[in-house]
Amino acid sequence: MTNPRTADPAPADLDGDLESLRGDCARMSPRWSPPAHVLARPVPLALIHGVRVPPASARLLEAMSDYGD
Repeated sequence: MTNPRTADPAPADLDGDLESLRGDCARMSPRWSPPAHVLARPVPLALIHGVRVPPASARLLEAMSDYGD
């Protein structure tokens, strides 16, 4: 039995093009609603602690250009 909520099957090619991504987003957007009110405040630096980055990841990020290639 098929699920009536999923009209389109998942594409076999997971590396689809931009048009298929835009189509997927357009089909999903009616299901999402923005929050009524978002209060964005900076997080105090005192609350940001305990973040650890593995050395390999830090080297990878350090080797990346600041503006992309």
